[in-house]
Amino acid sequence: MNNAPQSPDAGPRRPAAESEGVRKVLLKGIFWRILIIEGILLVWSLAWRIFTDHQATAADLFWYAVRIVILIGVIILFIWFTFRRFLSRKIIEPLEAISEANRRFREDDNGADGIDLPPTAPREIRDIAETRRAMLDTILKVSGERLRLINFIRDTFGRYLSRKVVDRILESPEGTKIGGRRETVTILMSDIRGFTSLSQATDPELMVRLLNRYLDRMSRLILRYDGIIDEIIGDSILAVFGVPERRGDDPHRAVACALAMQNALGDLDREMAAEGHPPLEMGIGVNTGDVIVGNIGSEVRMKYGIVGAAVNIASRIESNTIGGQVLIGESTYREVQKTVNADPPWAKMMKGIKQPLVVYPVHGMGAPYNIALTRIPEEQEGLQISLPFRCWLVEEGKKISDRYFSGETLSLTDGRITARIDAPLAVFSEVKMSFDFCVDAHCFADIYAKVAEEGPAQESKDVHTLHLTAIEPADRRIFQQWIREGTAR
Repeated sequence: MNNAPQSPDAGPRRPAAESEGVRKVLLKGIFWRILIIEGILLVWSLAWRIFTDHQATAADLFWYAVRIVILIGVIILFIWFTFRRFLSRKIIEPLEAISEANRRFREDDNGADGIDLPPTAPREIRDIAETRRAMLDTILKVSGERLRLINFIRDTFGRYLSRKVVDRILESPEGTKIGGRRETVTILMSDIRGFTSLSQATDPELMVRLLNRYLDRMSRLILRYDGIIDEIIGDSILAVFGVPERRGDDPHRAVACALAMQNALGDLDREMAAEGHPPLEMGIGVNTGDVIVGNIGSEVRMKYGIVGAAVNIASRIESNTIGGQVLIGESTYREVQKTVNADPPWAKMMKGIKQPLVVYPVHGMGAPYNIALTRIPEEQEGLQISLPFRCWLVEEGKKISDRYFSGETLSLTDGRITARIDAPLAVFSEVKMSFDFCVDAHCFADIYAKVAEEGPAQESKDVHTLHLTAIEPADRRIFQQWIREGTAR
């Protein structure tokens, strides 16, 4: 015979909602047992009278049975009421008090840890209540410490990872396993133009404070548009829209967020200019595509992130932006074309990409976001000035070409130079410019610019519009002084 305990799945069990309370179980059990005992006594008494009193008639036996039944009824009532009161005070009411306290505890009642037991409660029941109280104290203490630890982890690591990612890792038993899944996401990459030269000319502590203000403002916007920040590398931000959960409007939110970031940087620049700090310029690229999302790395060191060609393309798109610009890839444009205000596309062949990189400059977005870039009007002609310079192409990997070209400026604004260069330069090309003269003992540092437009050839030399991407603050102040003096005449 198998006497092993029955498995919980071995057969149907009575639902907890149908189980009876201790009061009903005890009183019903006592009542039926007393009734059975008294029934046995009744039968035994009648049988004894029949076998011992041969002269008893049927009427005598009937009335004898009636008297016995009445006596048994009196005994049953006496025992019932006395036992009921006794059991209620000693057993039932203390157990019901413990059960009620447990019910309140399940309902998160703060007062559920105390139980008011009558002084006559048995020692064992009082021990149960005391043990329960000690266990609850321990459970609540451990739960409180665990909750504080989880909140600490969420608050701390939520600054290094997205809060959604931290929640996913903590809540899922598979959260820390290496691996990933293929998802279609929208990637936003931003970068401050000329950050390296700006940081070299600025006090490190001041630069860190300015950078932190910038990153704080941008991070809050990304979270507001329900994106996650995958990485912050110096002044660059890699944000993803569509993880951990994919939504139908991921590309729309990413583009709207990019526009909002550019406008927010304009507000931040005005704040920092009032404090005497140099302005910041940012380029943003947005691309949509398939990536692998998940834990990447090893058991020693891992990160939750994304990898794939779509990330590289987003980086290439961002590298072609100028300050204040939002460029989106062709895949993103197909998703948002009905709601965005964009210029005609540009195309450029880039190293490592088989097809031309097609991008769209975006200026605004309609409902439900209703956001547009806030631009500062700029003079069309600028200051007419002729300044000789040399320039070098910046190749892939930020490598400077060995060959240089000679050029001469035709007009100058605060952020743009129209110049004649003795070689044709492709749109999106990045160049390093060097002026070979000094002004009042000040010599110009290297200036970086991006070719934004191509002009008609003049005297067999090409005219280009160069948008400045990196210029020393002192050099910019000299340009601004020349512009003020030239336009005042």
